[in-house]
Amino acid sequence: MRILVVEDDEKIASFIKKGLQEESYSVDVTDNGYEALYLSQMNKYDVILLDLMIHGLNGIDVCKNIRSNNITTPIIMLTAKDGIKDKIEGLDSGANDYLTKPFAFEELLARIRVKLRNPTNISSKIIIADLTIDTSRREVKRADKKINLTAKEYALLEFLARNSKKLLSETTIKDNLSDMAQESMSNIINVYIYRLRNKIDKAHELKLIHTVRGLGYMLSDKDV
Repeated sequence: MRILVVEDDEKIASFIKKGLQEESYSVDVTDNGYEALYLSQMNKYDVILLDLMIHGLNGIDVCKNIRSNNITTPIIMLTAKDGIKDKIEGLDSGANDYLTKPFAFEELLARIRVKLRNPTNISSKIIIADLTIDTSRREVKRADKKINLTAKEYALLEFLARNSKKLLSETTIKDNLSDMAQESMSNIINVYIYRLRNKIDKAHELKLIHTVRGLGYMLSDKDV
């Protein structure tokens, strides 16, 4: 699951990003409304967390522009403005939810889960052969046996699964998993692919994670 955080307070943005990454979400952050609008058009996000008072284009206008571009990604507004008129303006601009600051991070997570469970959104389960990924719970099972993954391992596996049978280069993976891109190790993707293979494939005859040397990686129940 990929989330865009639009927040101009550096401490709050860092707090939200760290918390979401610990919950296995892939997170992009910006403090600028124009950049937020650009990112929303270029990338497919599962949820957008949008502050109202941001640099460049304000949150209300960002939300209106996103909706005018027929982008249906759930938007949760995060703001210190708690007046009824402010909430109505936010919701009328196209937001799905409105959370006032300060807020408990657990409540933010709960509201995100609600948006991800919305039946208009993508199915919460990805099934490839005997591998099942429950994206709403971030649970992974193979042959009905639960597999424990770290946040980065899970984020990589889900991205591979959402793009099943597509060959993904290391550059593409890093562009879509911001926490991987920030790693200083040059072979970081290869390291995590190795870890995933040990957990996902090692005990099974059917191998799901494939490497095409020099080109990239693929999650598929067919040989590459």
